[in-house]
Amino acid sequence: MTTTPTIHVAGLTKSYGDRPVLRGVDLEVARGHVVALLGSNGAGKTTLVRILATLLPADAGTATVDGADVGSQPAAVRRSISLTGQFTAVDDVLTGHENLALVARLRHLPEPGRVADDLLQRLSLADAGGQRVATYSGGMRRRLDLAMSLVGSPSVIFLDEPTTGLDPQARAEVWQAVRDLAKGGTTVLLTTQYLEEAEQLADRIAILHQGRIIVQGTLEELRRLLPPAEVEYVEKQPSLEEIFLAVVGTEGEG
Repeated sequence: MTTTPTIHVAGLTKSYGDRPVLRGVDLEVARGHVVALLGSNGAGKTTLVRILATLLPADAGTATVDGADVGSQPAAVRRSISLTGQFTAVDDVLTGHENLALVARLRHLPEPGRVADDLLQRLSLADAGGQRVATYSGGMRRRLDLAMSLVGSPSVIFLDEPTTGLDPQARAEVWQAVRDLAKGGTTVLLTTQYLEEAEQLADRIAILHQGRIIVQGTLEELRRLLPPAEVEYVEKQPSLEEIFLAVVGTEGEG
């Protein structure tokens, strides 16, 4: 069993003009794990994901994904990853099956129709595969977006706030899809502002604040950062939201 992290980040920095966003980020993600990256608006979550996805150069530091350096080996990194952003990248005019088959053809995969069929089944969309995406619900669209990210079987998926704007039912559908990805051995780095989402999905949680990862660990490890719950009649474990606010404070981001 390998101990080499699938994602390894050390001392990563990034500024926009004279405004530093990342101030020395250190992060490791083990293979097949879901790691949730939490942070306030402007904390640098999307910037970090864009650097790891080779869409943005870092100013300093190192980062590797699946053993390839994001700065010097971007093509190798791109062969290993897929990125799902905050907004779906599906074509409303095409059917779900046609969207997936198109991506498979663009990736030069054999039998794109079979690839589409397999992914529709995997994401519980087989019954809707022949329908135009314009008729899909929000949760179905997001699951199709995830299916498109799986074309080519990437070993690492970046999910940048994947449930933004979804209603609770649609969010639950996406959560189940992410759980299924992890069970299949896919490594997932998830950015989110929904603390319940991190509690539900993540094997480990990292909190990005003022440009640095200030805390990371399992939910139980983070709970131990707060004083033990006082027991009167019912023991109340601290929520992830309470942990987050205790760690970063309540001041706004500059």
